[in-house]
Amino acid sequence: MIKDLKGIHHVTAMTSSAEKNYAFFTEVLGMRLVKKTVNQDDIHTYHLFFADDKGSAGTDMTFFDFPNLPKGRHGTDSISRVAFRVPSDAALEYWLDRLEQLEVPHSDIKTLFGKKYLTFQDFDDQQLQLISDENNEGVAAGTPWKNGPVPEKYAIYGLGPVFLTVVSLKNMDAILQTILGFRKITEENGLHLYEVGEGGNGAQVIVEERTDIPAAMQGYGGVHHVAFRVEDHEELQKWIDRMNTIEAPNSGYVNRFYFESLYVPVSERILFEFATDGPGFASDEPYETLGEKLALPPFLEPKRAEIEKMVRPIDTKRS
Repeated sequence: MIKDLKGIHHVTAMTSSAEKNYAFFTEVLGMRLVKKTVNQDDIHTYHLFFADDKGSAGTDMTFFDFPNLPKGRHGTDSISRVAFRVPSDAALEYWLDRLEQLEVPHSDIKTLFGKKYLTFQDFDDQQLQLISDENNEGVAAGTPWKNGPVPEKYAIYGLGPVFLTVVSLKNMDAILQTILGFRKITEENGLHLYEVGEGGNGAQVIVEERTDIPAAMQGYGGVHHVAFRVEDHEELQKWIDRMNTIEAPNSGYVNRFYFESLYVPVSERILFEFATDGPGFASDEPYETLGEKLALPPFLEPKRAEIEKMVRPIDTKRS
């Protein structure tokens, strides 16, 4: 018997600058860099993981720094926005002032599906959101970064709902409900709310059907894929078997060292991943110095000298 997905595991996006990306996510958003590594499929490219204090599953947004990547175009058939959880409505008031002071483009505080939120953009026009956990139940959040620049009572401590903009709501509804076991909760202003597992902000997908805008184009400022949590290797294998049984295109088993994965394209431009909760980011670095050095999975360790010559240094130590 296959178990429900546990919620969102991570989101991976693309940036024009690893340096600016590091500064924005640590100094502005107060998220901890828990792993500085390279793209395992393209070792010329940084892969940076920003998460909660411990690098918990369900809290991390990761970035590829592809050389010469064009700017992405927002549009339909895409993962169009990523949300981060904060503890309360009061935290949103803090963030409204913080983003204003740091001259980060943002919206006012609004309400959707009974939750308060505000939207903002990074330097690449990455579409982001903060959502309050004030009225939230379901998947537990993580732990705020203890040495970060944001007071813990206001800090980001997990991923919130992921937004999909699609050409066909009918098709995505069938994928989410029939294949992946999501439940449709409600609809508001053309936005359709789905959740899985224990539900709540950490286990939700919000879908909007748009046929009046161009298709998205991948590039920096856009999202590459979203990953959903599975418990362990055994559960991941069940999802692999399920995808093979329905003859869905998929990657087959992939070992990413920090977690084990399966990749499934659900449309031309939307890629889903299934990822195990472990072993986790502390499997090869101590908690105290997570993210400070270039970390490589064992199969890339023999190429360390070559890789360190290719990727430019980024100073990720905090005084």
